[in-house]
Amino acid sequence: MTEKFSLPKGWRWVKLGEVCEIIMGQSPPGSTYNKESKGLPFYQGKADFGNVFLLPPSTWCTEPLKIAEPNDILISVRAPVGQANICSERCCIGRGLAAIRAKKDVNLWFVFYFLRFIEKEIATLGSGSTFPAISKFQIYNLKIPLPPLFEQERIVSKLQELMQQIDRARSACEKQLEAAKALPSAYLREVFESEEAKRWERKRLGEVCEILKGKKPELYDNKKSEAMIPYLTAEVIRFGSTPKWCLKSDKNSVVVDKDEIIIIADGSNSGEVFTGYTGVLASTMGKLKINKNVSKDYLYFFIKMNFKELNTPKRGSATPHLDKDIFYELSIPLPSLSEQQRIASYLKEKMAYIQNLQSAIQKQQSAINALPQAILRKAFRGEL
Repeated sequence: MTEKFSLPKGWRWVKLGEVCEIIMGQSPPGSTYNKESKGLPFYQGKADFGNVFLLPPSTWCTEPLKIAEPNDILISVRAPVGQANICSERCCIGRGLAAIRAKKDVNLWFVFYFLRFIEKEIATLGSGSTFPAISKFQIYNLKIPLPPLFEQERIVSKLQELMQQIDRARSACEKQLEAAKALPSAYLREVFESEEAKRWERKRLGEVCEILKGKKPELYDNKKSEAMIPYLTAEVIRFGSTPKWCLKSDKNSVVVDKDEIIIIADGSNSGEVFTGYTGVLASTMGKLKINKNVSKDYLYFFIKMNFKELNTPKRGSATPHLDKDIFYELSIPLPSLSEQQRIASYLKEKMAYIQNLQSAIQKQQSAINALPQAILRKAFRGEL
């Protein structure tokens, strides 16, 4: 890794191996592993990493070959390459890790934060092979900007203060997002479980709608044309996967347009409903044929509220499956059509508000998540 920017007076570029000892891990014989806390904790790679410190050990070793000491930095040297953690106890390290031990006049946290700063660049050193890995030579030759020890300590103190502030902001954002995610259910319950709703006429879902299950037609890849229509699977609808295509004229197909309700009929998300899609439904999907005196949007929101009740394993199976009997027997409160439409309009407004709120929080999260790299960049240019 080359020197990429000029340094303040008193700083110098050094190779990591000149200021740190590097110990490459080595896996001991499998017969020396155990789960009974005998010997030293044994860590093998990135799977053992937490955010900063190692996770609690799950394996121990009675005959360690390579040992890391408390306050060593552990770096992942086999796929995925480049991530680093701090070692808090004496342990055995396997070949997926290397220990970096700071020498005199080097602050281990200063080195740790710099490795975090160049993590993506380190990862590129392991590219170009079937199983990405980096060598001791490559770790040794990593260039690090090094100020005097007192300046390292000042920078580390400032970085730790700022990172704690970022962690608090990130935690607050996560709580806000969780609260926002709970709002749809709250608004739906407000309508469908209200005292007023208890006075409305009730009917079974089977009296107001019918499920038309999809059928698998002949499929074509990358054949988009006027004669073709997307093939809608749960993956296409839920994750935006690229659809395959089929002929519009296929008489065996169940076609849905953007104004109709689609329901997942099989799999872990059975009972989940969607609108706004046009295409041919897969056999794991269905669409609702709705009576004229029922608002489509009102029905959509009611089914959305009852998703968990509909998402039940089929009898004799551990896999969730939309049981038509349960679906058709589900009781729905039905006010007048005009009241249904008013309620649907109210819920649409609330859902749009929630979507905007979640988008705003997610943008804030993205900004917070970008802060560590920006702060580290300033720190290692001597601008902090």
